Amino acid sequence: MELTLLKSLMNKDFYESYKSKHLNSLFTNNIKRIKITLDQAMSKYNKSITTKELEGLFFSNNPTITTSNKELFQNLFYKLDKEQLMTPEVTKDVLSNLFRQSLGEQISNLGFDYLNGTVETLEPLRNLIETHNDDFMPSMNIEWEDISLDTIAKLNSLETQWKFNIPSLSKRIEGINKGHLIIIGARPNMGKTSFHASLIASPGGFAHQGAKCLILTNEEAYYRVVQRYISAANNEKWETIEKDTDSYKEKYASVKANIHFKDSTGNDLAWVEQVVKSEKPDVVVLDMGDKFATKTSDKSDVYLKDAAIHARNIGKQYGCAIIWMSQLSAEAEGRSYSLNQSMLEGSKTGKAAEADLMILIGKREDATEDDEQSPIRYLIIAKNKLKGGWHGNITVNLDGETSRYTA
Repeated sequence: MELTLLKSLMNKDFYESYKSKHLNSLFTNNIKRIKITLDQAMSKYNKSITTKELEGLFFSNNPTITTSNKELFQNLFYKLDKEQLMTPEVTKDVLSNLFRQSLGEQISNLGFDYLNGTVETLEPLRNLIETHNDDFMPSMNIEWEDISLDTIAKLNSLETQWKFNIPSLSKRIEGINKGHLIIIGARPNMGKTSFHASLIASPGGFAHQGAKCLILTNEEAYYRVVQRYISAANNEKWETIEKDTDSYKEKYASVKANIHFKDSTGNDLAWVEQVVKSEKPDVVVLDMGDKFATKTSDKSDVYLKDAAIHARNIGKQYGCAIIWMSQLSAEAEGRSYSLNQSMLEGSKTGKAAEADLMILIGKREDATEDDEQSPIRYLIIAKNKLKGGWHGNITVNLDGETSRYTA
């Protein structure tokens, strides 16, 4: 094995990649002496070295070597010449493993010294780490991404697989795709649930396009959310539908097969990941997203950012779009066009930093008590990393009785 590694190092390019001065510790004494001659030759001649060249340099540098030792080294050079090379990838892994083992032994021996009390400071360990930090060779094989023009063009064409069914919105942002994290934020009673019901269940929505949609609820009772989906699919208020359910089953059936609800109260994102892994959806709605976060810190911005990272990773790993419903803080009360991403409740930057698309929902600032049911809503595109990158405000109408958003 040592001779095979030594022969690989006789190649100039390979040697330059692994010429660490600490590499000699991997070789036993006699082969280490040949390796030292190789180091000198590489430094002086700056080219690959043949076995014959290395042998000639070794004996010329050691003129006083005894007859018995000369025969020993001649035998080593004979074996070196006959040695079969491993591939560079395999040689790299072998060197990496040997170096880790050697360093592990040194650390282990130092550990015994600490245990026995013969070493009382961390300085020897610190010196050992600093000495070998640049020499530690990770055993890894990176498969670089395909950045050919055809591949990039194809992937970008899939950026909007699931189209928005609100014309004024789709004009600016066509739609979403797997791996996207979409945050929808609004104050209470602004129409958040109706928004995702409209995007998914109303004509032309994600479910109509064939997307398998999971709606995981942890705030409202799931059946109340389902009511909005049924109303959006039928373009009819619930009070009318429940009086004659048979008349509305057919239209709802056209999307029902692609919509799956689960009351998820008390569950976290680890549970969500298991559901997504098992069900393989195209679109997942977290209503509400913040309530799936595990409180790993006293600071809400810290654990909500961690949760948003986890949610985005779920989308990327399992190939689905994640729609995270979120409340806006009291700072957003009474505002319309002036909403911004810093108003997300509990996290001014953390969650926002992970979003590919953020849509905030506002209504007229001058709405009065008598005008509380005004259908006018403003979709503020507060963040957009998707195709086109458009930012701005879109005016839409919300029919609260049918849970539909229209241009």
